[in-house]
Amino acid sequence: MGSPLHAPQPAWPARAMPDVQGPVWRWDVTSVRELAALRAGVRDCLDVDRRGPAAHSPSGERLLLAVEELTSNALRHGELPVRTAVTAGDEGWLLSVTDAAGDRPPAEAVDRDPALGGLGLKLTATLAGTYGWVTDGDRKHVWAYLPFTPGDLPPDAADD
Repeated sequence: MGSPLHAPQPAWPARAMPDVQGPVWRWDVTSVRELAALRAGVRDCLDVDRRGPAAHSPSGERLLLAVEELTSNALRHGELPVRTAVTAGDEGWLLSVTDAAGDRPPAEAVDRDPALGGLGLKLTATLAGTYGWVTDGDRKHVWAYLPFTPGDLPPDAADD
């Protein structure tokens, strides 16, 4: 039997969300057919909020991908209602996707052909600075903090 120091770590750890201050953008999503509209909504918010990187920047693209991955996971494996929120901080975005399956932690797909999906949590973990999940009552909050990539901020962002 392996020692506790060498025990495998959970793929998506239970940990509190960081405290990120800034505007919060929210969407209720009821089906995977709404993911394109969700991405468009996030893209619009990024392009209007000139304090942070634009949607077409590397940072913006990372956020858009993480939004789609975590939201589609909640729709496929959680329970409605699914809510996606992005908090636009000074140095990055806090993405939180909640669903009503508070009793089911996020879990990576194991031994599945990658062509069949199941890589969303792993991909989002790679894109994020930190990530985790918490429960609040019967709600599960799966979250990722995505820091801005240096050089992605618009030139006038510091002036706002």
